[in-house]
Amino acid sequence: MQSATTNVPIVDEQTSARARSGQIQVAVTSFFALFAIVGLALYGLPFYYDFMVREFGWSRTQVTSGNALSKLVVGPLFGFLAGWFIDKFGPRRLMLAGILMGGVALIGLGSMSALWMFYLFYLFNALGYVCAGPLPNQVLLTRWFDKARGRAMGFAYLGIGLGGALVPLLSVWLVQKFGWHNALRILGVLIIVLALPLAYFVKESPNEEASIPSTKTPTAPIGSVLKSPTFYLLAIGSMCSIGAVGGTNQHLKLFLSLDQNYAQVEAARVASLVLAFSLIGRLLMGWLADRYTKKYVMLLIYLLVAASIPLLFFASTPGAIYLFAIIFGIGLGGDYMIIPLMAAELFGVKVMGRLMGVVLTADGVAEATVPMLVGNLRDQTATYTVGFSALIALALIGAVAVAFLPKPEAK
Repeated sequence: MQSATTNVPIVDEQTSARARSGQIQVAVTSFFALFAIVGLALYGLPFYYDFMVREFGWSRTQVTSGNALSKLVVGPLFGFLAGWFIDKFGPRRLMLAGILMGGVALIGLGSMSALWMFYLFYLFNALGYVCAGPLPNQVLLTRWFDKARGRAMGFAYLGIGLGGALVPLLSVWLVQKFGWHNALRILGVLIIVLALPLAYFVKESPNEEASIPSTKTPTAPIGSVLKSPTFYLLAIGSMCSIGAVGGTNQHLKLFLSLDQNYAQVEAARVASLVLAFSLIGRLLMGWLADRYTKKYVMLLIYLLVAASIPLLFFASTPGAIYLFAIIFGIGLGGDYMIIPLMAAELFGVKVMGRLMGVVLTADGVAEATVPMLVGNLRDQTATYTVGFSALIALALIGAVAVAFLPKPEAK
């Protein structure tokens, strides 16, 4: 009897150690998956738009339409399906497919010679983003972490900031050494090498670690959630802010390089600074989200985005562009990360896969269409004034929607 009693703490300690080890593995896997799929691919590709404009004679609308059209096709068709698949079978297999498609997309974009090829490989890029980007990683992290969920999400999302901060500087060096076509091919290979092995070995949920027969996380009906006004406030708020962020990111290098005549190295430095400060934003907002009402943290993030964009009107003023990079970077760092934290607090974990499938699909539509709209406005007016003003308005609308979200009841 005494032996059985003394063994209980040992078993608990072993289980706890395995759980901690699993959490570390999950956090590292999500870090590198987001580093590759979002940091290198999503934030890396706009760095090459001005090369395409110069070499192929494409307009700003055309170079931003690849992202738009591919996400408009992939998002509605695969976003909710991906969420359902994750809730049913777990995120791991979808992540493996997404990482491969993301790597192949950049290799293909580095080998293209016509606009139809640009659209084709951007379609693969969008599929990679849906299958291996924020959606599966948010669900994976939500399954494994509870009390420290904000910090875990913040750490994993550092991969986006680090990848996005490194890719402009790495791209400058690669383009100088090998040309922009080969630079994209190298980035595609790097995505697969960095992320695929980790995703292959990751566990779907803590249940696998505990050797529980069923490894599926329990699900709940989502119908009542989709009928809730709160859901639509969250969706509209996130769509508007993500649209503003996407429009700014997609055009930053085009604006600096072609409109402001920044040198490649200088434009890369600004883009890198944005993503470097997004690292601070992710850590800071993750820390705040674990300690304060997430609604107010989300509102702060959205207001930072709205406050930063007007500084682009003063890009020729010394120091203004770097102030933009700091404020926008901090807001950017928290923007994507706060959405699943807010969703989990409002609606619970059991609907997370399907819920985030819907929300991220809506966000993807905004992230896709807004940059193309800004590009069209720039092509029509020969200035970014109208386009950037629209982005400011969009960011403010997102903040207003979040302000109307209910404050979750204390548990």
